[in-house]
Amino acid sequence: MRLEELRPAPGATKRRKRIGRGPGSGHGKTSGKGHKGQRARSGGGKGGGFEGGQMPLYRRLPKRGFVPHGGRTGYAVVNLKSLGGFAANTVVDPDGLVQAGLVKRGERGAVKILGEGDVSHALTVKAHAVSESARKKIEAKGGRVEVLSA
Repeated sequence: MRLEELRPAPGATKRRKRIGRGPGSGHGKTSGKGHKGQRARSGGGKGGGFEGGQMPLYRRLPKRGFVPHGGRTGYAVVNLKSLGGFAANTVVDPDGLVQAGLVKRGERGAVKILGEGDVSHALTVKAHAVSESARKKIEAKGGRVEVLSA
């Protein structure tokens, strides 16, 4: 058997229905749409959420939550216990967190430090947001916290 002799199995392929190509095709004139009615018109049929006049599901369900104008700020979260790999008295900023593999490169525009865990030595932490518990723990070890503008 050669490559050019390969054929689909008998009955495996079916010819395409060529609609609107004259009476000889068997699908001419009304093109399989019948006579008149909503589905015969151009753009005919009902919308995706239409339920025959019944109140659609997407309108029956309650609206949930609130997102302020401009959207919600999504922070890349880093806990204090993750900052143990930094040497004493170093500056921990978003770029440093990216190099340490704690934050993805695209998320460094909004970094928040949370207070889970503890720091073993003084650090200067620069982030866009810092929780109150994290601030207290950093300053208790003699470190500093600087809040960056977004």
